[in-house]
Amino acid sequence: MKTIVLVDDEQRMLDLLELYIKPHGYTCLKMKSGHEALQFLAHEHADIVLLDVMMPEIDGWETCERIRAFSSIPIIMLTARDAAQEMVKGLKKGADDYITKPFHEDVLLARIEAVTRRVHNQDDSLTFRGLKLNESAYEAQYDTKTIPFTPKEFSLLCLFLKSPDQVYSRDHLLSTIWGFKTDTEDRTIDSHIRNIREKLRHAGFPADQHLKTVWGIGYKWSSVD
Repeated sequence: MKTIVLVDDEQRMLDLLELYIKPHGYTCLKMKSGHEALQFLAHEHADIVLLDVMMPEIDGWETCERIRAFSSIPIIMLTARDAAQEMVKGLKKGADDYITKPFHEDVLLARIEAVTRRVHNQDDSLTFRGLKLNESAYEAQYDTKTIPFTPKEFSLLCLFLKSPDQVYSRDHLLSTIWGFKTDTEDRTIDSHIRNIREKLRHAGFPADQHLKTVWGIGYKWSSVD
């Protein structure tokens, strides 16, 4: 079952969206502000976001832009405005699609399915605040700069980005990435982590803010600064 985040400051619209979408195999998480959605998505997994444009405090455009700073989750924007420039603005902020209100239930569901299908058919990539890892090509980039990770370094970084804020012991990393477990090879992990940090720093990425040492246990990738 897919998880969809519904973001709208009007409870009536949230309830209507859930009524349309839930019967088609989606878990609906209803949120009434951009701030609430950002806090959730920074730490939890979801499959797609339906994001209203006109909201108080931070509007949908700014919310979309902030989400894109750390996530590639599909985003469909909802708005009562149908002007072409409004649609272009949303797409430039990082939205995957744009639907105007009022909309037909079947059209909404078709657009959700089309966006998720298109995203899932793209290359296997992980993104985090400008850092992009293409798993199928074993390529890493930050701010258009290619980072020359070794295969083991690349695999470690992918593991961290897939489960941010999870603490991994050295033994777990050895058994997962190298395929064996031993208490005598802790230096292998430490050496690779040191190299990853150095290469990220060289590319301009703030490695020390995110690739953290958890003393006495191992390492984790922090999703917050």
